[in-house]
Amino acid sequence: MKRFRKIYVEISNKCNLSCRFCPGTRREPRAMDEAAFCQLLPKLQPYTDYLYFHLMGEPLCHPKLGSFLKMAQTFGFRVILTTNGTLIRRNQELLLSSPALHKIQISLHAFEANDLTVPFEEYLNDCLSFGQAAEGKKIVVYRLWNNGGADRKNQEIMGYLHAAFPGPWVPGKQGTAIGNRVFLEPGDQFDWPDLEAPERTGRFFCYGLRDQLGILADGTVVPCCLDHNGDIPLGNLFQEDLNTILESPRAKALYNGFTNGTASEPLCRRCGYASRFV
Repeated sequence: MKRFRKIYVEISNKCNLSCRFCPGTRREPRAMDEAAFCQLLPKLQPYTDYLYFHLMGEPLCHPKLGSFLKMAQTFGFRVILTTNGTLIRRNQELLLSSPALHKIQISLHAFEANDLTVPFEEYLNDCLSFGQAAEGKKIVVYRLWNNGGADRKNQEIMGYLHAAFPGPWVPGKQGTAIGNRVFLEPGDQFDWPDLEAPERTGRFFCYGLRDQLGILADGTVVPCCLDHNGDIPLGNLFQEDLNTILESPRAKALYNGFTNGTASEPLCRRCGYASRFV
């Protein structure tokens, strides 16, 4: 069994939206080029079968997305994309035809968290039409991770979902199956880790460096998908191999700390998402 269930590769930290629930990043805008991406693939191949083209940024904005999917396929990876859905219609043919694309997660809560010029119905129809076209071919997950936040349109969204996927709907542990390999995943809005936030107390645990890690667009390795500013840099994969980075004192302290119920990093002690693991 490979060590990580998933590795996040931030092919770009640029986004076409500015969602109110997303903290964004203070890092310099950057998009990985083909040579850099190809350099990463053999280094990651021994560690996981699944690459998530996401950390910050909108992956469908990347002009070389098609090339990245082909390169990932060459190395035997399965790719998961997380998107706000605004560019899904123009990329539908590419996504449906890619053998490497395993799953696509569409954040339907992105609409209400932005002042979009595109009409709500048009946006939603584009997202749902993709799911209908992908049904049975790709895993499609519609996310509504906004309970307690900007969720006024959720009931209206649910009506569209029922019309597009009339059922039967089958509830499960991590979401509801609304079609053939199509799922609805609700969730509460959470507080991103922030070094300016108050520290939490009590016991700590996280799956960072256990079932996941992240690679920022400049090659920096971070322990999880929520380190949006690269506040816990463990090394750089363009300069070192991954095993050397994982065996570094900082990485081992973080891993062992969570094993013992403590958080070695200030950022981890200020993470609202990790509180659900305790």
